[in-house]
Amino acid sequence: MSKVWEGNFSNKALGVRTSPIREMLGVIRQPGMISFAGGMPAPDVFPVEEFYKGVDVLLRNGSDLLQYGTTEGYNPLKEFISEWTAPRMGRKVSLDEMLLTTGSQQVLDLMGWAMIDPGDFIISEDPSYLAALNAFHNHGARFLGIPTDAEGMMVDLIPEQIEKARSEGKKVKFIYTIVNFQNPAGCTLTTERRKKLVEISHRYNIPVFEDDPYGYVRFDGDHLPSIFSLDPEGGVIYAGSFSKILAPGTRIGWCSGPKEIIRKMTVFKQAIDLCSSPIAQALVYEYCRIGYLDKHLPKIISNYKAKRDAMEESFRKHLPLEEVSWVKPEGGFFYWINMPNIDSEALFKKAIEKKVAFVVGSPFFANGGGEHNARINYTFSTPDVIDEGVRRLGEAIREML
Repeated sequence: MSKVWEGNFSNKALGVRTSPIREMLGVIRQPGMISFAGGMPAPDVFPVEEFYKGVDVLLRNGSDLLQYGTTEGYNPLKEFISEWTAPRMGRKVSLDEMLLTTGSQQVLDLMGWAMIDPGDFIISEDPSYLAALNAFHNHGARFLGIPTDAEGMMVDLIPEQIEKARSEGKKVKFIYTIVNFQNPAGCTLTTERRKKLVEISHRYNIPVFEDDPYGYVRFDGDHLPSIFSLDPEGGVIYAGSFSKILAPGTRIGWCSGPKEIIRKMTVFKQAIDLCSSPIAQALVYEYCRIGYLDKHLPKIISNYKAKRDAMEESFRKHLPLEEVSWVKPEGGFFYWINMPNIDSEALFKKAIEKKVAFVVGSPFFANGGGEHNARINYTFSTPDVIDEGVRRLGEAIREML
């Protein structure tokens, strides 16, 4: 490294957390490798032709769309989202309560800019979405982890953590939760626990960040009310994304919340990227306006449900059931397997030898843990590839035992 850089990095750069999934791409791309590691949608369900039908919006409005857009986002798309999400949100969200972002990942970063000072604490699930942990960590956050079970975050444990932290002079800034088909654990927060979380938020004056990228990809059961809809006092910010219900390449997400926090995040976004792509926003709007989103969702759900069921069957056929357990997800993208007698790092190395990849559990814990867990994605591979990959994984587990 040149001396001109050495010694001049920021403290943030020196302490930055990397994504283990991005770091392992070279390994995953080996010939013959079956990868359950990514969180990618299946490319065969991307609505290429339908999306292309909106391209003529460039001929109609190209002079505007090729110009800088507003930081707040493309109003026609915001109006669509407000209408489309109203059943989940409990009402139509006003446009000044919404911000369009460059993927919902940007909502995490903007929340960090608006809410986190170095040394502040965030309450998160254990395990939790590793890119959220990384984003908040890079803003200087520390974490209070709350265990999860089949019913989501064990919210009854939160008050003790808050009171202990405050007695030690620590600031707890918000509670972060992935409510539906959680990444990585696959669990869904029950309605009862959602209501308790709102009560806790009010009691301790701590807002809730409700992250819901997978909520519309439900295979079984009924949709549950959002935490946002359960809190009339406005203590919740909700994040959504087109990545899982349309395609991640659109890089369009959104967040809804009280005007005050939306305004703060908008000001930070002004300095970060000025605005998300007006062209991408307009193309997504045209796709939605024509009615393709509602027609496409059942196709996604059917495709992913078949793959979830194939993985469930393969687990029962190929894994040693006395050594491995899991929660069957009602939707979303992931299984989270528990292996009390297996070190997942060692298993990963053996699995790679057998040309199958997954993500070990430890990166999903902010303060240690996950040594006996693995995240397994089922949306990307076909059912026959899923079966072969699980067969290889089962073989690796039995060899370790």
